[in-house]
Amino acid sequence: MENSNSTPSVPPPAPLSAKKENLTPISPKIAELTESRQELLNRIQNLKQDLQNWRTKLDTQVKVYRDELTGLKKSLNTEVEQLRTEFQELRTTLQQQQEDVTASLRNLGDDLGERKDAEAAKNIDSNKEISEDLPKDDTGKEFH
Repeated sequence: MENSNSTPSVPPPAPLSAKKENLTPISPKIAELTESRQELLNRIQNLKQDLQNWRTKLDTQVKVYRDELTGLKKSLNTEVEQLRTEFQELRTTLQQQQEDVTASLRNLGDDLGERKDAEAAKNIDSNKEISEDLPKDDTGKEFH
């Protein structure tokens, strides 16, 4: 009966010359992979540098645009405030002119009223004088 605890049979080690043959093709592959790895690392490094340059340029552009916008905003606010002031002055001037015109019309109306009253009184006086000067008949009526 065989011993069940026996180790399975392992093939005998390959001769040294066979190992060298297997190693020889691997060395160029390792060298090729190492070279390829280095190229990839260089490309990644260049991409990282490009990205950093792009970010720097972008940050610079954003800062320039922000500065321009801030300047435009200040300028616009100044112009708006100036327009508000001018409109307020214009409103005040127009109100003053309206008050002056209203007062002038009131005075004109008063003057016209006084003139009409004066003319009416004058006409009445004139009519009295005329009627006094007109010849009258026996009954006291005027001839026309």
